[in-house]
Parts: sequence; structure tokens; C-alpha cells
Amino acid sequence: MQHRIIVLGGGYTGAIAAGRLAKRLRRDDVAITLVNAEPDFVERVRMHQLATGQDLKPRPFSEMFAGTGVELRLAKVTGVDVDRKTVTITDANGAGVTAPGSAEEIAYDTLVYALGSGWNAQDVPGAAEHAYEIAGRPGALRLRERLARLDAGQTVVVVGGGLTGVEAAAEIAEARPDLDVALAAGGDLGDWLSPKGREHLRKVFGRLGITVHEHATVTGVEADRVLTADGTAIPAAVTVWTTGFAVHPIAKATAMEVTGTGQIVVDGTMRSVSHPDVYAIGDAAMAMGPGNKPLRMSCASGTPAAWQAADAIAARLTGGKLPNAPIRYFNQCISLGRKEGLIQYVTADDRAVRAVLTGRLAAVYKELVCKSAAWGVANPTLGLPTRRRRVTRKPAAAGSAVKAPA
Repeated sequence: MQHRIIVLGGGYTGAIAAGRLAKRLRRDDVAITLVNAEPDFVERVRMHQLATGQDLKPRPFSEMFAGTGVELRLAKVTGVDVDRKTVTITDANGAGVTAPGSAEEIAYDTLVYALGSGWNAQDVPGAAEHAYEIAGRPGALRLRERLARLDAGQTVVVVGGGLTGVEAAAEIAEARPDLDVALAAGGDLGDWLSPKGREHLRKVFGRLGITVHEHATVTGVEADRVLTADGTAIPAAVTVWTTGFAVHPIAKATAMEVTGTGQIVVDGTMRSVSHPDVYAIGDAAMAMGPGNKPLRMSCASGTPAAWQAADAIAARLTGGKLPNAPIRYFNQCISLGRKEGLIQYVTADDRAVRAVLTGRLAAVYKELVCKSAAWGVANPTLGLPTRRRRVTRKPAAAGSAVKAPA
């Protein structure tokens, strides 16, 4: 009987894990199913580009996984029962997969949970009703349509001074120089960067004409303005909300050990510490990195975590050696429109160092990183020789999770 591996979510981490497993294990021994609501891979790191009217290259899963043995199920995940080892799905339109109005249960032996995260309105009044988000393709397309209808001189306010907010503000300002673009940051602009990085960011924002509101904690969003904690009202024909991400709520509803924010607690091999037949990767996982610090939600964390999980699953099923490659950081890559960029080099535990790369060369560097990330999804073994191994072991029994160093 084939060992049933179900991967939930076709983002960077889920797609990489599914493809890598297919190249690590004998096809006769495993049945690998990728459950995703959309038929193609979405480059989430480019949603600010999509929102400003740029068209992204289509990447259909049918082509990416052709000949690999990975089965794609176009469906939404509505529930996970880790005790019965089943996943409940409905089709992408909300109807039942097997019959209108019904749901389908599919069973697994090993589950890879990669449902990722979405935008987080943080319970700020009016944010959910009036703000736009770019955490995924549907939100980016809604913002794209709204920006296209804006007249010259109207104001766009991007709320959130992190990577997503900075990239979104720069992209919108470059694509629509006729608009008045502003950024509302809770602290100083680029306060996580080195002094040289902050200086370059301010310089580029100045050239793009972006107004920066620092130490501006947004406490409310209305149809035509945002309100801050000090009582300031900032005019906004469009508000773009980028103040962080919230993980998919399904895991929190299960019996798995999760954090207060709903992330699944995993060991160094990305395996659930409470349910050894479940692996969590990407934004859905709470994994510890260098310095015993939690890995941040990012492609830089998720991609190596997907490699780690897939290789650990393959090793445990085939009697191979468990991977022990600590996940670390090297840099933070920031696009500032299509012509400018900022590469902030960091320590292994993600603290900024003095060295930065800026300007056109940094923009090219960032573009290569984005392209290589997409290439890595379609080539999950990074071009290395593939050796498919035979499954020799049964699934782990409950309670037999093995801790591995992070």
C-alpha cells in the first residue's frame, strides 16, 4: 500500500516540499497530493508589482509537476483532524468536491501543513472594511483595479513600515507619479536597517516623492482617511494595509500544539512536537533559528524549511540520515520600484550589519533572487542528482516525535 503524503498549500514552501518529496521517494511507494485553491503558483513576493498593473508570468502547476507523480487537487482546506488523520476539502468555489453542498475527506499518513498566512487587520476599526491588502493575488488584483480608477493628485496611504509596506509604497509611487503616496510607520522609517541602509531608503523615498509619517500608530481607517493615535487624520483615497500577517486559523482548531498566534510548534526537522505525522513549514510553523530566535515569516525562512521537512520525511521513511542543516539568514532584499533596490546584509540571526548594496545593482540582485525563488519551486532539488529511495518504514507512532537541533 502506498504511503499517502498530503501537502496543504501551493505557495513557495508547499510546492517545493511536494516536488522535493517526489524526487526523493519511489513513485510506486508514495502517493503525493498537493491541495491548493488555485491552479498555478503565485509569486507572493511580487504582489506589489501585480497591484501596480504589471503582469506576472503564469506558472501552472500542471506544467511544473508534469511527470513527477504529484497529484494536484484544486480545493480549499476547511478542516484538519489530526487524530483521525484526515483533511476536509471543498472545491475552490465553496461547493462540495464530490457533490454540490457536500465536503470530502481525504486521509493521510504524513501531512505537510503549508497553508501560510494572510493579511492581519489587527482589530483596527475600519481596516477590514476600507483598506486594501496585498498578501495574496485576490487582494492585489482588487487593489490594482482600484488604483487604475484613481485620478491624478489623489492620495494613497500605505500603513506599515516593514518590508511589505516599503516595497508597496515605492512601487506605487514609481508606477503612478501622478498620485500622492504616503507611508505611515509605527516607528522610524527603516528602523531595522543599518544607518547606511536607512539613509538610502530615505533618499529613494525622497526622490519618489513619498511622504513618510513616522511614529504614526494607525488606530482607525475610514473611507477617505486614516486616524492615528495622536489624533492626526491623514487623507487617503486608498488605504493599503501591510502591518503584518496572520496565519491560517485551521491549525489552531486542531489538537496540535500551537502558539498563541496559531503557528504549529515544530522541532528542527519541521515536525510537529505533538503529532509526529505532521510537518509544518513556512509562515504556519513556529521554528527556532540561530540565537534561539523564532524564524520570521519570509521566503528566506520558508524555502530552507521546506527542504528540511521534505528531506526529513524521506529520511524517516527510507531509513536514511536525518538532515541537520541549521536555517540562517544572509541578507534582506528590498525592491524600491523597478530601478532601485536595497540589499541589507545581516547576521545569521537576522540583525543588520554595516554592509549594504544599493541602487540599480541592488534592483538587479533582488530580481535575480525573485526569479531564483520561482525557479526553485519548479526545481526543488536545485539541480542536484536525484536518487529516489524505497520506503522501508511505517509511519511514526503517536508520541514518538524526535527532537532535532534547530
